[in-house]
Amino acid sequence: MFEYFPNNYTWSLAVMSALNRGGQVSEIDEACRPLREVAGTKALQGDQTQQRAWFESWMKVAERVRRQGEADEALGRTISAGRKYLRAGIYFLLAERMPSHRDPRRLDAFRRGIQTYRRGLELRREPVEYVEVPFGEHRLKALFSKAPGPGPHPCMVHFDGLDVTKEIIYAATADEFRRRGMSMLIVDHPGAGEALRLQGLPSGPDTEKPAGACVDWLETRSDVDAERIGIMAISLGGYYAPRAAAFEKRFKCAVAWGAIFDYGRTVADRIGGRGEPSVPGYAEHVNWVFGCDTIEESLKVVRQMTLEGVAGRITCPLLIVHGENDRQVPLWHAQRTYDEAVNSVGRELKIFRLADGGAEHCGADNTPLVVDWMADWAAEKLGGFPGGA
Repeated sequence: MFEYFPNNYTWSLAVMSALNRGGQVSEIDEACRPLREVAGTKALQGDQTQQRAWFESWMKVAERVRRQGEADEALGRTISAGRKYLRAGIYFLLAERMPSHRDPRRLDAFRRGIQTYRRGLELRREPVEYVEVPFGEHRLKALFSKAPGPGPHPCMVHFDGLDVTKEIIYAATADEFRRRGMSMLIVDHPGAGEALRLQGLPSGPDTEKPAGACVDWLETRSDVDAERIGIMAISLGGYYAPRAAAFEKRFKCAVAWGAIFDYGRTVADRIGGRGEPSVPGYAEHVNWVFGCDTIEESLKVVRQMTLEGVAGRITCPLLIVHGENDRQVPLWHAQRTYDEAVNSVGRELKIFRLADGGAEHCGADNTPLVVDWMADWAAEKLGGFPGGA
């Protein structure tokens, strides 16, 4: 993986996220160059100086690119404006990624990120709707990316992971799935994105509940084929998606974009200093996601998040993709998930090797390589167009 900050995995991972989602190299360098002196050897847990420096530098670039978009829009150059807004939206969300959630500036950055990104999608006239999925007394905010041509089309429900949002997912995936004749419903589910930040909805083990609500909503759309709905999710989604498919039988396929067989063990390892954290202040972030006050309380929740005794209930096709050099989640999680999913018809384990690329966590070193594989596989299973429409 290209590591802008040698020996600082967490910051380098965020840089790769920007590069893989349409960020412009010189703008990314502008945000990162002033940070070299404070980067240290890693993103220290709770280091306010580091977090503040990252936040302020990325916010500065995001604001500048957003203003450039506003200047284009004022001249009626809406396509160009939209392109800049999309980049600025991602930069805002990457700035938001690093500070403590208790920092009030973080929520402001998040709001700017999702609003700016939305304006970009609107001005670029992308075939996407902002929708709300009923979930009990709540409404889960989501992006519905519509496949071209008359429907009904197959559709993949896409959940986030521990620390990404629907906008970041959309930027990496939606176009490739559309090109293969598939719609996507990209959801900020409990514990992620707007559900966590604006509604205070924590995550939990029973991901089949919000996933089932998504299927209920999709079944109301005439442009979706209710018999061709799948689910996929990234990172912590390596637990979310297989768990949902095990108990929600309306899903016709599932994709674990990075495996997690035993999340309780993963969190315990990270707290114990084993493996690289995706965000600074990892324990605090986990507490936030699961609505707990202490890491001891969070561990009680995440220890329930295992696919042992669950993966065997998956009967639809299951794809597990994992990187050989995943420094967050060891490869055994992928192999164990595959071995346990004995009743999945047509299950597949795809390991991305260092020699080929896509070998880091969720393919951070080469996201398009991994997205292509997942999109082709899903199109084959759901009756899309792996070779193009």
